[in-house]
Amino acid sequence: MNDELEGTEQPFVSHLIELRDRLIRSVIAIGVCFGALALYPGPAALFELLAHPMIASLPSGGAMIATSVISPFMVPLKVTLMTAFLLALPVVLYQVWAFVAPGLYIHEKKLVLPLVVSSTVLFIVGVAFCYFFVFGQVFHFIQSFAPKAITAAPDVEAYLSFVMSMFIAFGAAFEVPVVVVVLARMGLVPIDKLKAFRGYFVVIAFIIAAVITPPDVVSQLALAIPMCLLYELGIWAAVLFIRHTKAPEEAPPEQAPPAA
Repeated sequence: MNDELEGTEQPFVSHLIELRDRLIRSVIAIGVCFGALALYPGPAALFELLAHPMIASLPSGGAMIATSVISPFMVPLKVTLMTAFLLALPVVLYQVWAFVAPGLYIHEKKLVLPLVVSSTVLFIVGVAFCYFFVFGQVFHFIQSFAPKAITAAPDVEAYLSFVMSMFIAFGAAFEVPVVVVVLARMGLVPIDKLKAFRGYFVVIAFIIAAVITPPDVVSQLALAIPMCLLYELGIWAAVLFIRHTKAPEEAPPEQAPPAA
């Protein structure tokens, strides 16, 4: 038994060392982006940018409040760290790709690299869609129902928690095409069944939107409709991926020469 395991410890240790090095590079990339953002435009400016959709929906002169002593200091730093991670995401994903690529076949590399790039782009698009479109509509919709006797003054910690949950929800929802492609490419769900599942997915999308988003029609439709459209995009992309990432077929066996 010891003879069989002899020589396996060194490759395992080398993989751990490589994993550690790539994690360190990822952390350094996030740290560099954090330092640059801290210098310009600064944590306060980043938080004001993040809070703009909420502030714009409040009555004239409205502002947020901080119920915790350290919230005015910690919340802008958290926003800066979140932004730094998004900026460093290409470097982080490259480190992941460089770590797993040596163990993949050529046809698998053709599949993984486009999926890594597309998942990154789709997540960022989902976050941008949530910020530029959904927040403005949702906050104005909610304020339109607020009685005049209520003065809206959201807490900065609660606002950051809400924004983060919405960003994650929309970023994950925009990953639907990637999930569809992976299911089809791995042979778990055939393309025909994915097409037949359209009607059920519409229902599932609206249920997910009703659970994740605030209880208003605008945000629910803003999440459910893109999910349905992205599901169709995923089916179309799965057909292309399956066509261009197939493993090379084995060569047919040579025919034996006819007997003399």
